Amino acid sequence: MFIQTIEPEQAEGAVAAIYANELASMGRVMQATQCWSARPDMLVPIEHLLQQLRDGFSLGLLNFRLITLVAAKYVPSSYCSQVYFKTLSGMIGREQALAVHRDYRNAGLTDQQVAMLAYAEQITVDASRIGQADIEALRAVGLSDLNIADIALAASFRNFLSRYFDAVGAEAEPEFLDSDLSVRRELSMTAL
Repeated sequence: MFIQTIEPEQAEGAVAAIYANELASMGRVMQATQCWSARPDMLVPIEHLLQQLRDGFSLGLLNFRLITLVAAKYVPSSYCSQVYFKTLSGMIGREQALAVHRDYRNAGLTDQQVAMLAYAEQITVDASRIGQADIEALRAVGLSDLNIADIALAASFRNFLSRYFDAVGAEAEPEFLDSDLSVRRELSMTAL
């Protein structure tokens, strides 16, 4: 990491509580969490917003993670691509997750998921080009305004997080790195 952060053994108060929860659930404090401790006042609201968005996501956890992987690809963010590829692999299998990363349009997803991911991609690449016709296309595949808002929030929030992680030098932990070096390189490549 490029910046100085609070180490787990030095953490106090709310930072210590968040670190303790992550240690209990994952056995470690991720760099994605620790990097926020350079601004400890930001760690609690960022963690809360992430949990609220993820846990209350109207299209379910799988779709939240699909959006996250696609947005991370187009940011681009090696950290988030590695982490969410591994996480998504646990849900849909490694080969399916790799297919989604390579070309979600031809990865065996539903029409609704493809539309959702195209919207997330456009938000990441250039949200200023989104118009009413794009929203109508999402409605045409059965997405509600709540769903559309959630997709926009998930993609936009991932853009924010991913850019911050890269800006401060967070690196994916070894357990999130694929065993195949060519896949690791692929996940680290720029999408554009």
